[in-house]
Amino acid sequence: MNLPQRFPHSGLPSSVTVYEVGARDGLQNEKTTVPTEVKAEFIERLADAGATRIEATSFVHPKWVPQLADAEVLYRLLEARPGVHYPVLVPNPRGLDRALACGVREIAVFASATETFAQRNLNTTVAGALADIAAVVRAAVEQGLWVRGYVSMCFGDPWEGPVAPDAVADVVQQLAAFGCDQISLGDTIGTGTPGHVRTLLDVLAARGIGPERLAVHFHDTYGQALANIHACLEMGVAVVDSSTSGLGGCPYAKGATGNVATEDVLFMLTGMGIATGVDMDKLLAAGSFISGVLNRRPESKLGRIPEGSRRAP
Repeated sequence: MNLPQRFPHSGLPSSVTVYEVGARDGLQNEKTTVPTEVKAEFIERLADAGATRIEATSFVHPKWVPQLADAEVLYRLLEARPGVHYPVLVPNPRGLDRALACGVREIAVFASATETFAQRNLNTTVAGALADIAAVVRAAVEQGLWVRGYVSMCFGDPWEGPVAPDAVADVVQQLAAFGCDQISLGDTIGTGTPGHVRTLLDVLAARGIGPERLAVHFHDTYGQALANIHACLEMGVAVVDSSTSGLGGCPYAKGATGNVATEDVLFMLTGMGIATGVDMDKLLAAGSFISGVLNRRPESKLGRIPEGSRRAP
């Protein structure tokens, strides 16, 4: 076994949903395209490990993200399992139509907290992006879909520098008003720290957006991801985005390295007695599988420990 000793802490959630983003946010950043069947097997391995929300793909135009051009084919390969959800990212009404045609019931939309990133990534302004999102969310809600909203650059922007918590809260508040069921706060370049995280959550709470509506999405560029997640747990957040084997980054933000690794998040949560329903050994195997396909070593700390050295404490 390779699990830590468990020492539960009071004041933390008893369980956490690990929202797995490796299959979409991770693989979209690869220089080469992973075969559809391999993506499907990776997702199935994650489901076998106990992941219950696995973001499968994005219905974006293939011109912009050719690595995900197989969205329709991939989604139809996925095995329906009780309690397992396969949300997809949709960038616009056309993407929503494509997703609905495949039977998708959960979607995610994407906004920016800063003008420069909105222009570089979405080719519009913050207000323009929100207007487009409003139309997508409205149509999705009318179809009875569950909707997540992503907000990028919540803790810093590589071009604009510091990002004011109130600017982030303005965007989050609008996504909530549109009807998003859940809103994920993204530390796109990994510059957030626990004090910054707490401040933003306090600002959101003052605007009536509590932790039950939120998820967090940290990149580990500066080694702060686990500390930031712990701070969020203390504030009541119980949904954590992560990527098996630390896959991913952001192709539109200079200096943005990988997402925090699911294996490392799981190790911390397990040690604090927080239930996730995810099996560590199967998760490590899934990470080893996809890393082997990509011809690289796993990016998670746990994945780099030689298998024979993993011992119970």
